[in-house]
Amino acid sequence: MSRWGAKKARLILAALLRIGWTIKRQGGTSHRILSRPGWPDTVFAFHDGEEIGPKMMARIARRTGLKPEDL
Repeated sequence: MSRWGAKKARLILAALLRIGWTIKRQGGTSHRILSRPGWPDTVFAFHDGEEIGPKMMARIARRTGLKPEDL
């Protein structure tokens, strides 16, 4: 069972920005390249109102260091 519940993309992006990620580049309305020192750049490709499920949340967490308590 996953520790992650479904969350809106805008909440996830806000949490990533709080833990030190910055938007390096944005292409169009949904694709954002995020950057953080010590981590490889990552693509955040979700519209703000889009619901992100537990499996994708776990994948984002692995790539970004995001924890449930960061939300």
